[in-house]
Amino acid sequence: MKRILAFILGIMMVAAMAGCGQSVADTGNSAVSGAEQKAESETEQNTDSGSNESKTETEDGSKVLVAYFSLAGEQYNVGVIEEGNTSIVAKMIANKTGADLFEIEPVNEYPSSHSELLTVAQNEQRENARPEIKSTVENMDDYDTIYIGYPNWWGDMPMIVYNFLESYDFNGKTVIPFCTHGGSGLSRTESTIAEICKGATMLDGFAIAGETAQNNREKTDSEVTNWLEKIGQ
Repeated sequence: MKRILAFILGIMMVAAMAGCGQSVADTGNSAVSGAEQKAESETEQNTDSGSNESKTETEDGSKVLVAYFSLAGEQYNVGVIEEGNTSIVAKMIANKTGADLFEIEPVNEYPSSHSELLTVAQNEQRENARPEIKSTVENMDDYDTIYIGYPNWWGDMPMIVYNFLESYDFNGKTVIPFCTHGGSGLSRTESTIAEICKGATMLDGFAIAGETAQNNREKTDSEVTNWLEKIGQ
């Protein structure tokens, strides 16, 4: 009788241990699944370039857009990059403010070589060119606040950003510039944007070295956060 009881007790202990092991395994799978879902959500949000369909509202009911121009390829002080410096900052701002993203993309692609790009940028400035943009912002009138992002080229905005700004009415909106640069900061681009966007409320812009944005994401994220808090966004 004792042998039978011992046998039954042994079976019950094995079953209990197996149950605990399954519970731990399930918890691990759940955590991985949650991380994957978060990554998928972030990927969907970050790849909304060239589109602004979500029109996300902030807590106060306003709608915010981050429109930016950025280039990958060979860039100053960072070598050949897969994602443009300004794009990195734009996505940080959108993530922190709940804004929609719109990438200002040219119809005719810019050179991937930095030296060739410099020549093109100089020629566009000299000719006061307005490079054609692939797509437009749907229902710009719906947005209350627009962040405008760009790299500083020869102390100015790229001419394609001029084209973008001149294509919409910013009267009554809040416009906030930000840029990446190789040492020139915002230069005079804030006053230039204010002149183009007549009737808009201008908030202090943000500038960060392209090298920092590309190679030190933690510092960039911290500086973006501090800037947004400073301007009340």
